[in-house]
Amino acid sequence: MPGQNSWWGKALRILGIVLLSLTAAFTLMGGIGTTCVALNPQGFEGKFAGIAPFQWLYILFVLVTTLIGVMGVRAVVQLAKGKRGSYVYALIVMGAGILVGGAHMAASRLLRGGSMPVDMVVYTTVFTLVVFLLFRLPRIWGQIGLERPSGGGGRHKLASVIALAATGLLTLSVQFLMAPTHTIGTVNYADAWHATLTVLGLAQLAAAALMLRHPEVRLRAGAAVLRLGA
Repeated sequence: MPGQNSWWGKALRILGIVLLSLTAAFTLMGGIGTTCVALNPQGFEGKFAGIAPFQWLYILFVLVTTLIGVMGVRAVVQLAKGKRGSYVYALIVMGAGILVGGAHMAASRLLRGGSMPVDMVVYTTVFTLVVFLLFRLPRIWGQIGLERPSGGGGRHKLASVIALAATGLLTLSVQFLMAPTHTIGTVNYADAWHATLTVLGLAQLAAAALMLRHPEVRLRAGAAVLRLGA
């Protein structure tokens, strides 16, 4: 297998890990964020009353989507370490996310006439999956080295640092980014956990800075903060 010598191969590898980390975080947030509606479909000024007869289905969506998000975090860690089989595992996780997210979208459109913000999670996953499939082109695959752990400590650390920083920024800003789809009346329900998300987002950024400054910090420490922040 050709060595990873080109600058664009290194850049694409980092891009892939960052995209997957954002997708995993977005999926995890989406799963956890659906809990309120799943447990109280009659609330929120009746906006979600149509799903009440199928409350069990939405509780299932919460559980399965959250699990897929956790699996996505694991896929990021495996790719960052260059473990064999991590690429296929990432494809499986994204495929599962699209299938479950697509079912969630279809159910919501049928029962309540709309499916946002699930759509954005699915679209993000589809985009990341397309990018990963393009990575498998022979010319790209030989340079990108997604499953090549040998001699890659520096690039592995850099990808992890950028992924942690990116998901930290997402954690800090998601309540504002999701405001248009989560505001009912005058209340932005995406901002319900403002203090918690702020602390976790800052913790992710701090962990990224620590990993950048101290190479001996292990990837598992960054993964733990990523999991908490997402």
